[in-house]
Amino acid sequence: MRDGLESEALELLRRLTGDRATAFRADQLEAISALVADRGRVLLVQRTGWGKSAVYFIATRLLRARGLGPTLLVSPLLALMRNQIEAAERLGVRAATINSSNSDEWAEVTEQIYAEEVDVLLISPERLANQQFRAEVLPSVGRRSGLLVIDEAHCISDWGHDFRPDYRRLVRVLDLLPSGVPVLCCTATANDRVIADVTAQLGADFVPMRGTLERSGLRLHAIDKPGQAERLVWLASVTGELPGTGIVYCLTVADTGRVADWLRSQGIAAQAYSGGDDLEHRQAVERDLIANRVKVVVATSALGMGFDKPDLAFVIHFQAPGSPVTYYQQVGRAGRALTESWGILLQGGEDADINDYFIDSAFPAPELAEEVVRVLERNAVAMTTKEILAEVNMRQGRLESLLKILEVEGAVEREDKRWLRTLARWKFDHERVAAVTTLRRSEQKQMRDYISTGECRMRLLRSYLDDHDSEPCGTCDNCSGESMDRKFEPAVVQQAVDFLRKSERAIEARRQFPDGKRIPLADRLEEGRVLAVWGDGGWGRLVRSGKQQAGRFDEQLVEAARDLIQNRWRPEPAPGWVAYVPSLRRHELVRDFARRLASSLGLVCKDAVVKVKDTKPQKTMQNNQQQYRNIADAFEIAGEVPSGPVLLVDDMVDSRWTLTVVGLLLRRAAAGPVFPFALADTAGRSLT
Repeated sequence: MRDGLESEALELLRRLTGDRATAFRADQLEAISALVADRGRVLLVQRTGWGKSAVYFIATRLLRARGLGPTLLVSPLLALMRNQIEAAERLGVRAATINSSNSDEWAEVTEQIYAEEVDVLLISPERLANQQFRAEVLPSVGRRSGLLVIDEAHCISDWGHDFRPDYRRLVRVLDLLPSGVPVLCCTATANDRVIADVTAQLGADFVPMRGTLERSGLRLHAIDKPGQAERLVWLASVTGELPGTGIVYCLTVADTGRVADWLRSQGIAAQAYSGGDDLEHRQAVERDLIANRVKVVVATSALGMGFDKPDLAFVIHFQAPGSPVTYYQQVGRAGRALTESWGILLQGGEDADINDYFIDSAFPAPELAEEVVRVLERNAVAMTTKEILAEVNMRQGRLESLLKILEVEGAVEREDKRWLRTLARWKFDHERVAAVTTLRRSEQKQMRDYISTGECRMRLLRSYLDDHDSEPCGTCDNCSGESMDRKFEPAVVQQAVDFLRKSERAIEARRQFPDGKRIPLADRLEEGRVLAVWGDGGWGRLVRSGKQQAGRFDEQLVEAARDLIQNRWRPEPAPGWVAYVPSLRRHELVRDFARRLASSLGLVCKDAVVKVKDTKPQKTMQNNQQQYRNIADAFEIAGEVPSGPVLLVDDMVDSRWTLTVVGLLLRRAAAGPVFPFALADTAGRSLT
């Protein structure tokens, strides 16, 4: 190896691992040499835990020793950045970061780079969308870089499972690099299609270095358990017996809370984790899992990239993810430093509906994307997202994602926090969206085939990721003939059913109108309750059948609502009468339920509110402005309203605007405190 590079690199590897390493893994030294000696461009596709960070940190030290500038490391998550900075410190690599939380430090960090006091600068791809960063920081940093590292490079590709539009801006970074600056792209989850897409976008001169996806000792199992209650009982039984600690992955945020609550009720130390949690909570949960102070973390995909626990003993999926790539990335976190670990996939009856929802909502409808562009074209001045939402029926998060894509494609540009149309021609890419959607459907089928196969699961999973010609693993359920499936007595399963039926949720009162004006305190709802989540394994299925099939809600729901109100919720001051949200389409459905509920509570039900205008279903309204505008003048008070506290009943709650508007009318008509109650929560699902 030229210039004694091998001995230098090996010494740095030992320092990084605390003298545990005696040699490089296959392709590690070759990648380092390609970057340091050849100043080349490398696409490194290696499984989780292989040691990709060792390659770029060692290459950084070697390049810095040869007089090159600092490494620019693009990393998708703050959590991942924290782990990378800690690893860099072990090697004596001076790392700094520029991110959304430290903008007041940008100037200082830039000065440190000029003073040769920074070896690695970490940024998120979203920084590339920041005008100040692009104008003031990126040009100077880019021209001084000695190495560009793009971590989790599959995010560049819209064929990939973690597509991030801001990664597309990396072409701009490549253009800023001086001639001969090496580039390293890293990912653990890229099949042939994603690799081709990445190289097509970043340039064909990348040398791919691709390793095997084999995971010896990882015992893969798959079990079809449609009912949530059966899966909960199975989880409590099995996780209590498995050695070590592990992760249970769920598809939705709501399920992480329910599953964690259930496990705790069964004496198993469990915590929930999702992207919606604050940073301090997520960090605390990660530390507890790493230190084995908790048996199970029940998480969404937010606990993924950036989390490193080599002795994680098991990964269990409460529901099946939508693609083999996602599944391999998550289950591959188990047992990287263990001789035996477990990866168990439970298929639920709700999996297909949830994954269909995510696929259908991945791209905006063409007419909505085109409408956003037309709205910006019509306006002579730049518009805020709130102003756009007032004219376009989209959720705010989806609009923000669409605007990023349109900006990358050159159709719109940003002026501070406002958006305007550019002069560039733009056309919705129907073919690309159709192709990606078709791929997602194909991946769904692959997951169904994975669950039902009688072949070696590891071999099949690797083939889906274009890692072919592997031998049977010998350890999965199909190879070993061992099954983790269990049957339980009906009385045991009923305990989980009862738990699900008591996992009600709060209805938080809205505090302001869509225009930002505060709702007067005297007009606001009190905190309310919702009995179930639409279609869940508790009361949700009975609610759905009553609304969609029977046309009347079962008497069991009346009894369950009474029990919740009287024995668990106990609103204060206690409601003295009942009102309900009327409908013009299904006049009797909610009124009938409200009257039966009032009777069971010993209260009178009043037809206090009438609907005076036909409206579109609220579930079709996608943002606050559209939801509020749809029903703002749709209701009126009918006659005299009692003055005492009132229980306001509806069948479904999503945005809370219907309950908010009706509650405000009741308050202004001299009613007392208004306590909202709904049978089911139909709010949109969240992945992270």
